Amino acid sequence: MGNNTVTRVLSIVGAGVVGSMLTLGVVTNTDLLTSKPETETASAAVTPYGVESLSANSAESLADMVEQSSKAIVGVVNYQTAGNRFAGSSTEQAAGTGSGVIYKIDGNHAYIVTNNHVIENAQKIEVTLSSGTKAKAELLGTDALTDIAVLKIDKKYASADVTFGDSSKVRAGDSVIAIGNPLGLDFSGTVTKGIVSSASRTLDVNTSAGTWQTEVIQTDAAINSGNSGGALFNTQGEVIGINSLKVAQSGVEGIGFAIPSNEVKTLVEQLAELGEIQRPYLGIGLADLASIPYIYVKDLPKEIKGGVMVTAVEPGSAAEKAGLQEQDVLTEINGDTIENSLDLRKYLYSKLEVGSKASVTIYRGGKKQELNITLTGSQMK
Repeated sequence: MGNNTVTRVLSIVGAGVVGSMLTLGVVTNTDLLTSKPETETASAAVTPYGVESLSANSAESLADMVEQSSKAIVGVVNYQTAGNRFAGSSTEQAAGTGSGVIYKIDGNHAYIVTNNHVIENAQKIEVTLSSGTKAKAELLGTDALTDIAVLKIDKKYASADVTFGDSSKVRAGDSVIAIGNPLGLDFSGTVTKGIVSSASRTLDVNTSAGTWQTEVIQTDAAINSGNSGGALFNTQGEVIGINSLKVAQSGVEGIGFAIPSNEVKTLVEQLAELGEIQRPYLGIGLADLASIPYIYVKDLPKEIKGGVMVTAVEPGSAAEKAGLQEQDVLTEINGDTIENSLDLRKYLYSKLEVGSKASVTIYRGGKKQELNITLTGSQMK
């Protein structure tokens, strides 16, 4: 399965509902499929048009799956304080709505996975179950880079949970179903159907923790604001992804993205247990070399075209202990070239662990040096 890289930087689908007019059109459908004798309705047939006709039993089976799976889909409302709290006039208001998926019912609680951007900066989080019942949710953990968060509610509110499928087995052309709450809770439990357009895309995504490259499943199932955090199911009713992104620009339709379930499973375990994703941490502020004024890099050798400049060093951090200083230019880590800050993050998070030792190549005052660093762990804020 080859990786297709999309270099455009995409913005996360906002969890809030856009307050514009929604135009609903009625479309008359024409049945192009050849009718079949009753004895053939138990199997699929291919018409001369090359269109696959699903049997009545298949349609009922899909509807049954959707009916059961929808019980595990919740609406998520992000409440934030508005007004002047010092003047005593502050109020809690819904800052945005999104979706979530009950992935585990255990002990006295039910656990929900959603997107970080759905609940980011919330003072209070409320979920609405498929029955319409509302419940206060506790935030257990969140991670801005991967855009995943885990919530907890009382078990009594949950009637069903989902099963994660194996996203490594997803192929382009597989049928998928998205369930969520596009445009808010008025359209809760909306079901859309499509196919996997690409089983593996690499996207540059802007997050509150900086730009990050993420691997996603591309689908043409309709995904809109409010679908964020909802589930992308295969036809067996297994969750293969958490809907998170879409290309939102004029003239573009049917390009949505989901975080693969295999990644989600690992993330929710850490977030529920630790409240954060443990990653190697240097403790430095960075700026891409390409964005630094020439006066600060004029002493670099001419062959150095890429790298990152240290703009700040956190006291007591791994970087400070290793001797890194402001205005150092970092160009390599363990012999691998670093072109920009995204390269450095990718190397740290994919090839190193908390406690790992690493050798970094830096230029200080135009002179090359090697420093050894022992990485500590910290959550990316």
